[in-house]
Amino acid sequence: MKRMKLGNELDVPVIGLGCMRIWDKPISEVERLIATSLELGINFFDHADIYGGGKSEEVFAQALKNLQISRDKVIIQTKCGIRSGFYDLSKEHIITSVEKALKRLDTDYIDVLLLHRPDTLMEPEEIAEAFSYVHSKGYVRYFGVSNFNSMQIELLSSAVNYKLLTNQLQLSLTNTGMIDSGIFANTKFHQAINRDGSILEYCRLKGITIQAWSPFQYGNEYGNIQGVFIDNPLFPDLNAKLEYLANKYSVSKEAIAIAWILRHPAKIQPIVGTTNPERLKKIAQAQDVDLTREEWYNLYIAAGNMIP
Repeated sequence: MKRMKLGNELDVPVIGLGCMRIWDKPISEVERLIATSLELGINFFDHADIYGGGKSEEVFAQALKNLQISRDKVIIQTKCGIRSGFYDLSKEHIITSVEKALKRLDTDYIDVLLLHRPDTLMEPEEIAEAFSYVHSKGYVRYFGVSNFNSMQIELLSSAVNYKLLTNQLQLSLTNTGMIDSGIFANTKFHQAINRDGSILEYCRLKGITIQAWSPFQYGNEYGNIQGVFIDNPLFPDLNAKLEYLANKYSVSKEAIAIAWILRHPAKIQPIVGTTNPERLKKIAQAQDVDLTREEWYNLYIAAGNMIP
């Protein structure tokens, strides 16, 4: 697997494996998934304390133990800040969340800690104190955020002394808001609405790696229909274009969808959430595909977008 620098600092594979859906899988299936991931060179694993109520982290730790995989062979990222009915980025909650995650993951340290959602009640100085504490204890090595806009990152950075390596954001061929607002700049089309403070360009300027979550999903979590666009009859033009390019490059349609993300010069790291080892192998083929500029835009248009 090709490698990249997360936030220009941490060496990681260009594709990461999301572990949200492993919490209720038989341990043997999780072991096979992790073993396949490592065989492919994907040693970056994304977690969060809310995934299965912490069960995903526990299952992952048990699978590593059963496979006798040493801690230094994997890169573990986890997230905190979402509680039942509210967000909590207080100093106390961040520290407690890290300590609990370490126990669930059965590890001495977390490679990357992300703040899962922006908390409008957050105090940057409090977060800075929490980061300093968990870093000084050796609990966390690097930090980042998830679903933050540019000014929220600026606010946080005004107090935090550690570089924020990454911002995990929803991005797929059918969820392209951060791209649309740039393409439609200086127009009156609704796609020109800037909903996140030009987060794509901001992260590029600041050297913050965007991690694309749900890279095969259409819709979103706030009332819209959700599902996977691959082989979905709701997206005939997109699937026809995916199939054409898959045949051209002798890879899977999943690989083309991920290659579309990898083609962007922002050097985005897709976080894929499959629990199927065979599908993961298909996805990994994306690293060998270098789409042309025309092919990139053809996929963008086939997904239902337009060019002004």
